[in-house]
Amino acid sequence: MNTLIAVAIAPVGVGDELSAHVAEVVKVIRESGLPNKTSSMFTEIEGDWDAVMNVVKRATFVLAEKGIRTEVVLKADIRPGFSEMMNGKIDRLNEALNAQTQPVAQTQPKPVTQEDVQARVTSVLGRFGVRK
Repeated sequence: MNTLIAVAIAPVGVGDELSAHVAEVVKVIRESGLPNKTSSMFTEIEGDWDAVMNVVKRATFVLAEKGIRTEVVLKADIRPGFSEMMNGKIDRLNEALNAQTQPVAQTQPKPVTQEDVQARVTSVLGRFGVRK
C-alpha cells in the first residue's frame, strides 16, 4: 500500500553540529531509489509501506550500528488508492491557494454627475434645517 512518510533521524549526544551524521542518513535514503525530498527538518519518502519502512530502518541503523544513540520522529500518511502524494499534495495545495488569491474583477466606479453632488448637498443641508 502506498505510503508517504516524513522522517527525522538524528544522532543524540554527538555535539552541536549534526550535519555530517545526518548526511549519512540521507545518503541511505537517496540511494534507496524511492521518491524522496529533504528539507531542513524532515525527509519525505514515498512508496510501498514495507519498502519505506525498510529504508527508515536502514537509515536509522547507519548511526545506531556505530554506537550512536539515535532518535527517530516519523509521521506516516497511508491513503489507499492514491500515489505520487509527495507532489500531489503540494499541487492540490497550490491550486487551492491560487483559487483564493485570484483577483476579484474590479468594477469601474460610476462617474459623479452635477445632479448627484447637488442632491447630496441638499440632503446634508436638509439635516441642519437649511432649505434652498
